[in-house]
Amino acid sequence: MVRGKIEMKKIENATSRQVTFSKRRNGLLKKAYELSVLCDAQVSLIIFSQKGRLYEFSNSDMQTTIERYRKHTKDHETSNSDSEIYIQQLKQEASHMITKIELLEFHKRKLLGQGIASCSLEELQEIDSQLRRSLGKVRARKAQLFKEQLEKLQAKEKQLLEENVQLRQKTAINPCRESTEQQKKFKVIDLNLEVQTDLFMGLSDRHD
Repeated sequence: MVRGKIEMKKIENATSRQVTFSKRRNGLLKKAYELSVLCDAQVSLIIFSQKGRLYEFSNSDMQTTIERYRKHTKDHETSNSDSEIYIQQLKQEASHMITKIELLEFHKRKLLGQGIASCSLEELQEIDSQLRRSLGKVRARKAQLFKEQLEKLQAKEKQLLEENVQLRQKTAINPCRESTEQQKKFKVIDLNLEVQTDLFMGLSDRHD
């Protein structure tokens, strides 16, 4: 026989309601016991009937379990509260940063000469002073860069001059050596010619 599906609503008949309560209560207590044994879980179950009768199960001290539950709930609420406070702080910081950025953009537009029609004389004088200070810093940085670049070029020029002097010294020594060696070769050639000339000059002493 197929068991019909029970509609999830209050059972109006008192007798049927009590029978269902007893069956499901026993089944729930049995499941709690099995869960505590099979899974080594700390389980505590509290049931109050419609008439106020207490039914309970716990595999450990019930009061200890309740205190543990209260502590866990309190910690969880504290954690949520801390998270909410942190989120609120982030929102306030973001709002402050947005306001600061808008203010900086407003001053930037004024420095660029935009929206100054409504500025007072004091505000225009302050803008003029800021521009003069900024211009002075820009010129100082520009002069520093020019000076550094000039020093690098002077160092490079000095290095090239030294290399040029070394090259000139090398080219001045080598031709002298080559000239001396060539003179020695010419002297040897002249001696050979003189020897050959002595051998063939004059009449022969041989008589046929």
